[in-house]
Amino acid sequence: MSRRPEIEAAGILDGLDDERARRERAELAEQLLDAGFSIDEIREAASRDRLALLPVDRILDPPGVELTSVDVAERSGLPLEFLKRITRALGLAETAETEVAYSEADVDAAAALAPFLAAGLDEESLLLIGQVLGQGMWRLADTLREVVGDALLQPGDSEAAVAVRYAQAAEHLVPLLDPLLGYVLNAHLKERVKSAVVLQTELTTGRGHEARAITVCFADLVGFTKLGERVPPGELSAAGRRLTAAAVEASQPPVQLVKMIGDAAMLVSPEPEPLLRAALELVERSGADELLPLRAGVASGDAIVHCGDWLGAPVNLASRVTDVARPGSVLATHAVRDASKDTFAWSFAGERRFKGIRDDVRLYRARGASYSA
Repeated sequence: MSRRPEIEAAGILDGLDDERARRERAELAEQLLDAGFSIDEIREAASRDRLALLPVDRILDPPGVELTSVDVAERSGLPLEFLKRITRALGLAETAETEVAYSEADVDAAAALAPFLAAGLDEESLLLIGQVLGQGMWRLADTLREVVGDALLQPGDSEAAVAVRYAQAAEHLVPLLDPLLGYVLNAHLKERVKSAVVLQTELTTGRGHEARAITVCFADLVGFTKLGERVPPGELSAAGRRLTAAAVEASQPPVQLVKMIGDAAMLVSPEPEPLLRAALELVERSGADELLPLRAGVASGDAIVHCGDWLGAPVNLASRVTDVARPGSVLATHAVRDASKDTFAWSFAGERRFKGIRDDVRLYRARGASYSA
């Protein structure tokens, strides 16, 4: 027996004038009712244009949601206050202590933290790891959302077709990623351990946060902000994705892509020459790949690594050098030029006074060694 009258009475078809669209939404609503969703859940999702995502929610949410945060803390053996803090660090929503929002899967995840505490990591260290993990997973999830959306959405799709495709993608994609995440983490960790240079001062002090020589590059898209005023958000996002892809491809060891900052990429290397080659490759590719014009600034000096990020004078200087670079150019400080004088073609680009820097900074434009003026 059709439940369309009930669906229409609930307002789930409101706002749809085309009879085909109304029929398809009614069919999807009936499928969702048969799958166990309530009429209120369906009406709420329809009002927020999220009807096609309800099957995905059902797949991604674990069954048996019947526990509060207090229950999770008691069953996992973690202090409730620490559980709240690690939840916030991971970027997850915090619930009231009396709200039923968790399952045994949450208990298992919380209990997985106990061995770290037993191994000697303190709570603050775990919170720091959780914060970095949460930021990384948020970016991965957002990227997957864009990629899956681009792959699955087709002009003229019905909500029912989209719902099925999204549900199937979610059901198969998440389990496939689990071993991949572990593999990539292990590979990066091995590379970081192998490439770490233990300084004598660190051995003497027993501290791993001493400054070390590093070369830093920022590369940003010229006119990105103004572009956002002229083109749809989708085109702006596509430009950012192309820059990310180009930065990842250019970042071959020992060059490391540290982070993407909106319209800019930050790269570092213990040696200036590989980083300059990466910067030149990025700028050249931006001209051939229909990206916005790219410019890059490079500086060297002593910096401190903290949670995968770098802090210190060369980071600030590289950012400021980038701001004065011309579109399509790689601009470097005299220290970078002196360390790579024979590998690239250089031209003097004048002196600049930067805020926070005591002396004027001599700047040079880098080009490939084969360049001829």
